[in-house]
Amino acid sequence: MTSHADSILIVDFGSQVTQLIARRVREAGVYSEIAPFNAAEAAFERMKPRGVILSGSPASVPDADSPRAPQAIFDSGVPVLGICYGQQVMMAQLGGAVERGDSGEFGRAFIEIQDSCELFNGLWRPEESHQVWMSHGDKVTELAPGFRVVATSPGAPLAVIADDSRRYYGMQFHPEVVHTPDGGKLIANFARHVCGLSGDWTMAEFRDAKIAEIRKQVGKGRVICGLSGGVDSAVAAVLIHEAIGDQLTCVFVDHGLLRAGEADQVVGLFRGSYNIPLVHVRAEALFMQGLAGVTDPEAKRKFIGKTFIDVFEEEAKKIGGAEFLAQGTLYPDVIESVSFTGGPSVTIKSHHNVGGLPERMNMKLVEPLRELFKDEVRALGKELGLPEAFVGRHPFPGPGLAIRIPGEVSKERCDILRKADSIYLEEIRNAGLYDAIWQAFAVLLPVRTVGVMGDGRTYDSVLALRAVTSTDGMTAEVFPFPGDFLPRVATRIVNEVRGVNRVVYDYTSKPPGTIEWE
Repeated sequence: MTSHADSILIVDFGSQVTQLIARRVREAGVYSEIAPFNAAEAAFERMKPRGVILSGSPASVPDADSPRAPQAIFDSGVPVLGICYGQQVMMAQLGGAVERGDSGEFGRAFIEIQDSCELFNGLWRPEESHQVWMSHGDKVTELAPGFRVVATSPGAPLAVIADDSRRYYGMQFHPEVVHTPDGGKLIANFARHVCGLSGDWTMAEFRDAKIAEIRKQVGKGRVICGLSGGVDSAVAAVLIHEAIGDQLTCVFVDHGLLRAGEADQVVGLFRGSYNIPLVHVRAEALFMQGLAGVTDPEAKRKFIGKTFIDVFEEEAKKIGGAEFLAQGTLYPDVIESVSFTGGPSVTIKSHHNVGGLPERMNMKLVEPLRELFKDEVRALGKELGLPEAFVGRHPFPGPGLAIRIPGEVSKERCDILRKADSIYLEEIRNAGLYDAIWQAFAVLLPVRTVGVMGDGRTYDSVLALRAVTSTDGMTAEVFPFPGDFLPRVATRIVNEVRGVNRVVYDYTSKPPGTIEWE
């Protein structure tokens, strides 16, 4: 990472939502980086941050082997904000006490403001009540010397604590999640009022910092970048090209799992608009052959990931001398595959572009978007000058239509899904709803049902439609279409797509579901 004079270090103890803290800090106009607790001291020395935030964790502070924050942070005199586990570990290390709770406190809660502090500046006042989001079993039972209570809740008598002289603050709830309505403002208060940061960091600065970082990492080496057809890999490619120019060659693998017209759009953008060297690999037969008979979602993803790497390896040999492979990996991909910082967060599903390269490939990864969420990638794309029509496209998974066809994948089923999906998105655009939806797509189910078309009986596939709203892909809500929209779309699909005779709509939010079906 490059160095920023006005920055905040976030020490990650393995929480699934640590990156949301970084988002809130960035939204306050302050640069932030995340470092795992076991590498935080080195990051602290390198960054020389103006403040530190300690994250939550699935660990329990009373356990003997639970993680701790580097003592160097507390010895430095910089402000520290502890969130949930971060508050507890701060108390444990500074002379307070933490005990296991009998029942814990989970979900929405209300805290009572007992006293004023810099963290509440211009936001919360004594005797007010405010909604927050709790998720803890352990709790602080004794304050470390110098701390006072400034807010309480029924399940956490020490909900917010403050040591004003040392500028140390702790909160038992999670301000980073949307369920704490004023959470972003609290984190902004810490960054600006407590740490004294100006809040003038921008995506333009991120771009400049990443360009410098890419140049430092790559040097005079050559890079191949895998294009999937989505926004992420496109933004990564343009950013890298801005950094190293013709040292970059893009490899676009047309695996037969793309949306309608996507291959032509990608090739046209990169060869026409940006004049970036592009190798167009037509590999539909290779992927379809390998996917034949494969029904397990993880097996599909792993096959696609391995085959992508095989194709890259082959193209790298043809290009000659490529030392680096660039990918458009985003944070939600990483957190669902393995903790961003190697911590103990749970694997939800594997992603084709996460996890590194086979040892036989003497190549290193370049992943400039690894710390960003989708909306931040779009902002970066606009900063880089990508067309709005491309930057604003809905997310599309690297494995493509393969994970939108539960069960076995074939060219015939891909063609059916491609056509149905195209109709769905066309109707969404015609209704002026495309930009209001985070992601919309169709899923071709491995279920056949009886239907009646004309005077005949049909026995064809069921198609599911999905549309959600989100800001970062970590959580999502179902999009509420107007009453006449879904019947109109269903009628068009059944009439125009041979092989589908029934259409259903997926009303599941994330969690408990994921956005994609596989």
